[in-house]
Amino acid sequence: MLIRAEGISKSFGPKDVLKNVSFHVEDNDRIGLVGPNGSGKTTLLKIIMGEVRQDSGNINVRTNNIVHLSQFPSFDDDNTINEVLHEEPKSEEQKRIDELDAIMVSGILPPGMDWNDISLEYAMLQESLVSVNKSGAERALDHLKTFGIDDRANGVVSELSGGEKAKVHLSKILAQAERADLLILDEPTNHLDIDAVEWLEDYLLDFKGSVIIVSHDRYFLDRTVTQIFDLDGSKLHRYGGNYSQFVDKKSMELERQRKEFERNTRERDRHARIAKEQHQALWFSSTHKTRLKMLERMEVVQAPNEEKELNIEITTAQKSGRNMVIAENFKVLRAGRPIFEDIDLEINNGDKLGIFGPNGSGKTTLVKALIGEIPSRGELWMAPGARIGYFAQGHDDLIPELSAFEQIDKILVGNARARARSYLYRFYITREDAERPISTLSGGERARVMLSILLSSELNFLILDEPTNHLDVMAKHAVEVALANYDGTFLIVTHDRYLLDSACSKVAELKDGTLKLYNGSYSQFKGVRSGREMVEEAEIYRVVSNFTEWTTRKKYSSGERILIAPSEKANYQWAIDTGKLRRIPGKDRKLVRKSIPEVSEVDS
Repeated sequence: MLIRAEGISKSFGPKDVLKNVSFHVEDNDRIGLVGPNGSGKTTLLKIIMGEVRQDSGNINVRTNNIVHLSQFPSFDDDNTINEVLHEEPKSEEQKRIDELDAIMVSGILPPGMDWNDISLEYAMLQESLVSVNKSGAERALDHLKTFGIDDRANGVVSELSGGEKAKVHLSKILAQAERADLLILDEPTNHLDIDAVEWLEDYLLDFKGSVIIVSHDRYFLDRTVTQIFDLDGSKLHRYGGNYSQFVDKKSMELERQRKEFERNTRERDRHARIAKEQHQALWFSSTHKTRLKMLERMEVVQAPNEEKELNIEITTAQKSGRNMVIAENFKVLRAGRPIFEDIDLEINNGDKLGIFGPNGSGKTTLVKALIGEIPSRGELWMAPGARIGYFAQGHDDLIPELSAFEQIDKILVGNARARARSYLYRFYITREDAERPISTLSGGERARVMLSILLSSELNFLILDEPTNHLDVMAKHAVEVALANYDGTFLIVTHDRYLLDSACSKVAELKDGTLKLYNGSYSQFKGVRSGREMVEEAEIYRVVSNFTEWTTRKKYSSGERILIAPSEKANYQWAIDTGKLRRIPGKDRKLVRKSIPEVSEVDS
């Protein structure tokens, strides 16, 4: 067991952030830590890492080999990437060598040790360091090669995009994590493109240590974790399975609690009513007191702590004609080099198009060229009746010195102002936060302000660049539902696979300067290439005698070791029952493929 926590509580002023929280982390665990923004996830991680001390309770962390990927990298923009990669924290072995060096220099032996012990330990530690074939910087550079940006290693950090900075940060941390007992990842998929996210999913599947992940990316959690720690209302609850299974289990648990609360309330009301009737009918008797005592002894069941549902609706302006955008032989040049060229794109009224692709492929450049913010070449026609709303990834349209209220008053008029203020409150932006300068708000809060303004305007063509970045799951879900029900047209640039699936009727991949358009969702697009997979905790079996699994028509030979996930077990049950398979100790993770129907590529 790596970590054992019992009765952890932590308060900040009058607010209880953690209350009587208990959990344990075993070797090789895969844990997703979820909860609303401000629920205490970061505080809990800091307690685990020893950066914050709990007010009460005990936590026993049985390793010093913990590596943490923070949500925001702390790079010096003037440094080169190589310099960033070489800024390595000392390993536990190197720290101990430094301690032994200091002892030998001082010539003073610590109690209970002799010079032979020190010499032997020093030699073993040196041998351990020599056995590491590559330095951390070299291993990080290998990861950068995987991401395709190793050629930028001599460039400075300030020249990198947000996604490229995220890849440098991730490469550096994973290089440190290769021998870690526990890897803590705080929003690791923010700013990463889909290819990088899927690479990280495969990396974590093979990682030998334990992992705790804080993420709002539901597909990522489905492919990486096998249990969920749900932190809500200062309490922590554990659920076995991936994120999708957690959602189902929590929904069933809340329904059970709701029914139990209603049953308990009805029963208490019944006893109170009978006691009242007895007292009125038999006022001279004490019979009703017996009933009241029964009522006092009854357990009082608390109402379940159900999350408030966030419902939003996007106002739509009058529709334009059939076509919204037509671009032919469209290209953008930067320093004389084409970012993309010869793109043909037609967006019709009512289309819901999601664009994805690698970091640096030109997705933001494309949308800025479509709305005329940067120069382009080729043919571009925009419908005269198009009323465009643009959500910039960096929230560039927000004036940092203004408050949210002042920003709304500056941009909107009439009823739209009232709608925007209403959206702020629905997005849980308090009056106090709405009156502070936007520069003091978090990334998630700024995104909510921008969305509140955009959703309140009467538009018929939304162009959204990473609209769900920094939003928690509840806010993401509300945006997804609103977009799915939107009567107008939209173009979304996103790396959020769930959003591409739930809201888009078409997807397009921008890669290597070309745009490939597909009818259907992202999962259907992926089905063309490889299908969709989810991770499950699988049991291990040994093949006793040869057999064929007829669902997949795969043949197994005696002596083979196979993993069987819960969703597959029915296919193998006959082999288990007939003795062809024997269970052996242990469990391991397995990606289970989900078949997805194929779709055809759109001619463009």
